[in-house]
Amino acid sequence: MPPKPTLSVAIVGVGLVGSELISQLLAIQAPNPFRLVSLTSSRYTLFAADGLGVNAGSWASALSASSATPNLPVLAEQLAKLEAAVLVDNTSSQDVAELYPEFLKRGVHVVTPNKKAFSANQQLYDAILRASRETGARWLNESTVGAGLPVVQTLKDLVATGDKVKKIEGVFSGTMSYIFNNFSTANPGGPAFSSVVRVAREKGYTEPHPADDLNGADVARKLAILARSIPSLQNALPEGYTSVQTRSLVPQALGSVSSGAEFVDRLPEFDVEFEKLREEARAEGSVLRFVGVVDVENGIVKADLEKYPTTHPFATSLGGSDNIVMFHTERYSPRPLIVQGAGAGAAVTAMGVMSDLLKLVL
Repeated sequence: MPPKPTLSVAIVGVGLVGSELISQLLAIQAPNPFRLVSLTSSRYTLFAADGLGVNAGSWASALSASSATPNLPVLAEQLAKLEAAVLVDNTSSQDVAELYPEFLKRGVHVVTPNKKAFSANQQLYDAILRASRETGARWLNESTVGAGLPVVQTLKDLVATGDKVKKIEGVFSGTMSYIFNNFSTANPGGPAFSSVVRVAREKGYTEPHPADDLNGADVARKLAILARSIPSLQNALPEGYTSVQTRSLVPQALGSVSSGAEFVDRLPEFDVEFEKLREEARAEGSVLRFVGVVDVENGIVKADLEKYPTTHPFATSLGGSDNIVMFHTERYSPRPLIVQGAGAGAAVTAMGVMSDLLKLVL
């Protein structure tokens, strides 16, 4: 069997995850199966078909010194001329996500932690599938759910080997995990909800505007991605993540607050409501957790605040901003398959992207 050609890698997005990925990519010992041919930021781009010839200490200055500006349709044309190429999208851009079909149609693989394409409306998702089938170019998105945790591939393996998935449930948001691990415990008392959110924001666990976490949209996107990996649910969410039943924890009165600072300043007005929820759970011997559920047997996909007994793994096994996902299947029953660990952070997210890149060359 002839060796696979060196894979030409074009990286779009050089922020925290992108920078970490570049470091991991350039650190691979020879013979490196990857050739870095393009880097693109929001302002500049570099391309060299035979490789950029940069190292860990020079790529950033080389990119900032470029006079070329980003043009992704042109990049797709350039990559299509190479023997084997992959687009790595480290952005969270909807505009970039909508270009995936164009790259795939040209035979260019797509690897990404960007959730937008795979949790968007059915039309975009179908276009991605169709383009991939037409050319054989692959799309890999392990790090869209759980960063570097093997969640997406585990589900795909369960389905591909003929197991019947009954239900998936988990704490999918590192932010929500941190908030409720600290807010809702078996011990009486505890900090006010608003103070936990404020500390989470100060530590950088939330988005600059915490409402972007508390509205549940991030969890809904991850559930849409998982649901679409299950054949019976592939077309069940026509509008993507907005079709997921999602409970927002943003108080209605704060829904129009545009400033993250003002939001956390006003959140104490609603501490009594959250305290009531906590005490109701505690009276039942339970804790509160914001979870995502894909109930395959009943066709329900939802993100909601739920109560779990203090003996449940969601109460006993989580720390910090960990994620935990349970797969209930015919084979993994009555004891589910559990994947748990750090579900956020540049290093582990980049590792998830790198693991997908390795699947293309190994």
